[in-house]
Amino acid sequence: QVQLVESGGGLVQAGGSLRVSCVASGSIFGINTMAWHRQGPGKQREFVAFITTRGGTHYADSVKGRFTISRHSGKNTMYLQMDSLKPEDTAVYYCAYAVGLSTNYAFWGQGTQVTVSS
Repeated sequence: QVQLVESGGGLVQAGGSLRVSCVASGSIFGINTMAWHRQGPGKQREFVAFITTRGGTHYADSVKGRFTISRHSGKNTMYLQMDSLKPEDTAVYYCAYAVGLSTNYAFWGQGTQVTVSS
């Protein structure tokens, strides 16, 4: 089992920045993929970005150039730096974990709310 705890959400004005974090604990595999997804009001959950233990990253087109995903492997912690935020970025942001270099996320966090005001 892997437990994921997100933090750092909040309210920010459009154009502002925010950083959310995810701490993983439990049975962490040496090679894994961690990701951020989000679910806005009245919308389906969507992919935001992922990062592997090898440092490979991938972003959704909607956040490319504005968001930066990173991780501190020694602390099993992942971050999402969000800049130039837009009201449409308002969502609950979820951390996800997959064993290996995979997008089959078996574990999810409870989410952290990010609200961007116009």
